[in-house]
Amino acid sequence: MTTETKEATYARQGFGSLLEIDGRLGLLIIDFVNGFADPAVFGGGNIADAIERTVPLLRAAREMKWPIAHSRIVYADDDSDANVFSLKVPGMLTLKEHSPASAIVPELAPAQGELVIRKNVPSAFFGTSLAAWLAMRGVSTLVVAGCVTSGCVRASVVDAMQCGFRPVVLSDCVGDRALAPHEASLFDMAQKYASVMRSAALMERLGHPAV
Repeated sequence: MTTETKEATYARQGFGSLLEIDGRLGLLIIDFVNGFADPAVFGGGNIADAIERTVPLLRAAREMKWPIAHSRIVYADDDSDANVFSLKVPGMLTLKEHSPASAIVPELAPAQGELVIRKNVPSAFFGTSLAAWLAMRGVSTLVVAGCVTSGCVRASVVDAMQCGFRPVVLSDCVGDRALAPHEASLFDMAQKYASVMRSAALMERLGHPAV
C-alpha cells in the first residue's frame, strides 16, 4: 500500500501548474441569495462567513471598475422549466423570481451596470449570456466568490475554464453547507481548473489595500 500523499500524487502526475493572473479581471458572485444564507433552507457550514468576506471584495472590485456579474437560481412560477436538477433537489423549485429566498442578500445587492444571471442549473455559464458578456468587456481572468463550493461554484469554474477564462477562486469568499466537500472541491479545482487563494493574497498581488 502506498503512503504517498494526495498532494504528492498530483504533483508527480503534473497537476496543479501555476495559472497566472492575466489581462483584465472580472468578478462572478454565485448564488449568494437569502435561501443559501439561511441554514434552515439551503445554507449552513461556512456560507455566512464567505458572504461576510465577499462584502469588502465586492467593494474593491467596484473601486477597480471590474465587470461584475451575480447569479441566482430562478425557476418559473408554474414549474414549466423543472429539470433533472430540481428532480434531484426538489426544494430548488421554491426559488422563483419574486421569492425572498431567491433574492441576492442585501449586503451584496447588485449595483447599476452589474449583470444578474438567472439560472436553473448549477453552472452560471450553461445556457446563459455570461461568457459573451464577459468577453465583450475584455475579461481574461475571472475572480469567483459564492456558494456552494462543491456545487454551483465548481460547475461554474469548470465552465469558465472551458470557455477560455482563467478562474481565480477565493477560498475565503466561497462557502458550502458542509466543510468536507468544500475542502475537497477547493483542492480539486486548484489541481485542475483554477488558481485558489485567499482574497487578501489576490489584493496584495494587485497592489490594492487588503480586503
